[in-house]
Amino acid sequence: MSALRQHWARIAITLLPTVLALAHAGGLWRWSFIDALDHFIYDTRLRATMPRTLDPRIVIVDIDDASLQQMGQWPWRRDQLAKLTTEVIDRQQALVLGFDVLFVEPDSFSTRDVVQRLAEGPLAGQPQIVEAIRRFAPQLDPDAIFASALAGRPVALGYYFTRSKVPQARGQLPAPVLPPDSFPEGREYATRWNGFVGSIPTLAQGAPAGGFLNVLLDADQDGVVRSVPLIARYIGQVAQPGYYESLALAVFRKATDSRALVPVFAPGGASGSAPPMQSLALANEAGQLRVPLDAGASILVPYRGPGGANGGSFRHVPAADVIHGSLAPGELKGKIVLVGSTAPGLEDLRSTPAGAAFPGVEVHANIISGLLDGRLYGVPDYVVGYESIVLVVAGLALAFGLSLGTALRAVVIAMLTVAAAVGLNALLFVQARLVLPLGATLAMIGAAFVLNMSWGYLVEARASRRLANLFGTYVPRELVAEMQVDPTRYSMRAQSKELTVMFCDMRGFTRMAEHMAPVDLQDFLNEVFSRLTQVISAHRGTVDKYIGDCVMAFWGAPVDTPNHAELAVRAAIDMTAAVRELNEIHRRSGRPQINVGIGLNSGVMSVGDMGSAIRRSYTVVGDAVNLASRIEGLGVHYGVEIVATEATKALAPSIAWQELDCVRVQGKLNVVRIFTPVAGQHESAPGDPNELDRWNEVISAYRAQDWPRGQAMLAPLLAMDAKKVLYQLYEQRLASQSLQPTDPDWDGATRFESK
Repeated sequence: MSALRQHWARIAITLLPTVLALAHAGGLWRWSFIDALDHFIYDTRLRATMPRTLDPRIVIVDIDDASLQQMGQWPWRRDQLAKLTTEVIDRQQALVLGFDVLFVEPDSFSTRDVVQRLAEGPLAGQPQIVEAIRRFAPQLDPDAIFASALAGRPVALGYYFTRSKVPQARGQLPAPVLPPDSFPEGREYATRWNGFVGSIPTLAQGAPAGGFLNVLLDADQDGVVRSVPLIARYIGQVAQPGYYESLALAVFRKATDSRALVPVFAPGGASGSAPPMQSLALANEAGQLRVPLDAGASILVPYRGPGGANGGSFRHVPAADVIHGSLAPGELKGKIVLVGSTAPGLEDLRSTPAGAAFPGVEVHANIISGLLDGRLYGVPDYVVGYESIVLVVAGLALAFGLSLGTALRAVVIAMLTVAAAVGLNALLFVQARLVLPLGATLAMIGAAFVLNMSWGYLVEARASRRLANLFGTYVPRELVAEMQVDPTRYSMRAQSKELTVMFCDMRGFTRMAEHMAPVDLQDFLNEVFSRLTQVISAHRGTVDKYIGDCVMAFWGAPVDTPNHAELAVRAAIDMTAAVRELNEIHRRSGRPQINVGIGLNSGVMSVGDMGSAIRRSYTVVGDAVNLASRIEGLGVHYGVEIVATEATKALAPSIAWQELDCVRVQGKLNVVRIFTPVAGQHESAPGDPNELDRWNEVISAYRAQDWPRGQAMLAPLLAMDAKKVLYQLYEQRLASQSLQPTDPDWDGATRFESK
């Protein structure tokens, strides 16, 4: 919880892009660049997963440039198209034929016009001949010939819906596939149109089926055909109102004999509201196919690959070759044939994810191919809920993951979040053919990462300066540099830690100060404290404070230091050496010399920012601190400069120690064993190598009240160093105790009532 409180602002700023992305997902605030990003992702993903294989079931009879050169400019005479129709259906035995062209006007070659001109010209005055020609004329009418070719054959013609303030209608529509009441009231289930441009009645009545050719492109979109309406609603009065099918759907239903067409609605929904349509069910003898549709009854086009004669998705046959009978009989047997144009001059090229100049007829062909394979992509009705869940999960992961870790960890978390979002989205696209938005999630991740890192950089820079200001005067620069790598790990909040604390006091300072001028005393103290502080810093210690002539320091905070006790002991040893160097300098300059007493203790203590509202400092407090203060002054009794407790000795096994005594200090009831360091692990102890072992036997005999053995073991040590205060002290104690009777309550401890 403390980490959350510390980083709440950074977490909040990281969650801001999540809130904005949720507003986009819910439709409250749409971002066009996110929609563009989603389109780019969809197009890229679709191109990457397109089969890019030939579908042999569908053939394009292509009104291409070569055919236009042979047959003349479009439109061709309808008797030629009649010939194409009979060739495809009868001689080639195609399964179904669809025309992706409009037949809005009667054929320009009209027999009625010919008869009229003959009656008024060369045959004027010969009514019998004119009447005979008039009776025979219908058999020569191109539209009638084409209508006759269409009649009774599996053919679907194209038409076009329009929308205007004043409804306009030309030609004739086929019957709707669904009546107006097929859908509940209260929701628009398909695009609405009030006008149309259909085939002339002669052809419309001859063709058994038809489908609209409309491709919807929103004004605010990029003009790329990703989806097309599969059904549309006509609300005009000229033709029968209802729901009409697209050319692709009409051809597919004709080819598969899918007569039943049933809308499938989403379950549930708000009370009293019309449920959204999920799909359109097509039923035939082979079973039922559910076609996923969006809110406008449009289907995502399942492109197979690039378009055109060389695209490799469908076979293209020049229309002129079909009309001239160049194909072998039955070459198109069982095929679905679509008549359309790839000629640029006829302006039926579209921009699609599969290509920038994609033939419109192949859009229909790809839909039919997808329907035949069941390879259909759809946007589920729960898309808003899915996107919201992904945004919330990713946003929370980033907010806490980026804010509570290092910069490297943040990069890894951001990359993993992107990988998870992209991977899940791609898996659902490939395995379940679900088209789900990803742009908002990626934009959110990018924005959250940038904001978090920017905030972190600014905060950490400020935190680094704050750390330098807080700790720079009493923490070594090396430790401050380590802390600045990850400032969030360090705070002034109090905590309990195992540390080693030191008190270093100048002995005899009071008497010396009485004979020094204030300025001289100031210079003297500054010189001594500066030198001692340098030693403490060199051993990664933290200077707590200067108390008169005493320096207080500790090891293990604010930077965790496992070997804090050993560093403190070695600092104490070097401090005594530094004092001797200073004394030599002072001796030569005639300045007073000093001695120091150092107390060390290790244990659990409270460390943090403590003090009053006016003045605070980073310090340590606790029983372990008090004990170090108590033993600091005991060294003078034993003739040593450094006194450490057993706890410090246990944590510094690389140091050679000499035990001094068991003591009870002021304010403490428990006995404390005290020691002094004599050498490091790689150093030689002074004097006889067996000196410490003999001394331990002296201490053992003393505590066992075996005075004769203690005196016997001490004698060789006195012979080695008769001036050593410690040995002289125990010589006196042994002599004094040998005159006393044995005490059954003896514990060998010495009581000190003052420092």
